Amino acid sequence: MRSAKQLERHFKGVANYCRIDILFLVFKNPDINLDGIAKSLNKNFKTISEHTRRLVQAGLVNKKYRGRNVIHSLSPYGERFIKFIKTFQ
Repeated sequence: MRSAKQLERHFKGVANYCRIDILFLVFKNPDINLDGIAKSLNKNFKTISEHTRRLVQAGLVNKKYRGRNVIHSLSPYGERFIKFIKTFQ
């Protein structure tokens, strides 16, 4: 069972339309890098970097380093949030 503090961290992680877009993009394209996210969403690289950092902090996205690339994938909680968000669509 998650504590209220842990739930708050997850909800704050998705409390932005751009971060929700990133979650769905990473869901559809596992192992996407920052450049791929920025190009797909037509956003600034630094902006995407900050949003993905917050998603990682919230425990919704995992990142792995492959050489100079940072690869992103959904965490198990990120996958749960995708299902949760889809219930509102």
